[in-house]
Amino acid sequence: MLVKIYPENPNAKEIGKVVKILQDGGLVIYPTDTLYAIGCDAMNIRAVERICRIRGLDPQKCRLSIICADISNISEYVKINNTAYKLLKQYLPGPYTFILPTIHGSELPRIFRNRKEIGIRIPDCQITLELVRTLGNPLLTMSINYDEAESEYTTDPELIEEKYSNVADIVIDGGFGGTEGSTVVDCTTDEISLVRQGKGICDFL
Repeated sequence: MLVKIYPENPNAKEIGKVVKILQDGGLVIYPTDTLYAIGCDAMNIRAVERICRIRGLDPQKCRLSIICADISNISEYVKINNTAYKLLKQYLPGPYTFILPTIHGSELPRIFRNRKEIGIRIPDCQITLELVRTLGNPLLTMSINYDEAESEYTTDPELIEEKYSNVADIVIDGGFGGTEGSTVVDCTTDEISLVRQGKGICDFL
């Protein structure tokens, strides 16, 4: 199923339709400020396991990331020292994934609590942020693998829906997507380090 949502002014009715699918444990493909991504309600353990199974990943070993609505929302799940807080405050929303240490006993499902760190995103994309705000939970997020040889199948929503219709329960058409992933920054210690250079500029390193 393909649903059109305009990024400048996301329609509440259409957002609600997608959120209902997320609440029912469904998988959604949606735009971000980098690549199109596939995600689910991060609080739904079965949906998280389903995405990992589709991607051939071991949820106990692979690095997982969630999308939160804002920085105060992030602090419910991870520890943020002063250095990391300044970075988050300055660069989010934006095309970054910040790796932060998880909080012992947070509300995240067991699959997250058993790990020491998690990736955090607040993309500069109103569609995604409205999904998270309306859902009331973070989204587990994984970018669709970009293939330069078939880039249209990761950037054109109609072709994405064609390719992933047997995987995702709904695909959001938020316009053509990007071709570069987020910049990944490790903030698990006081010494900030670059894990992967992506769309975000690292002028703080």
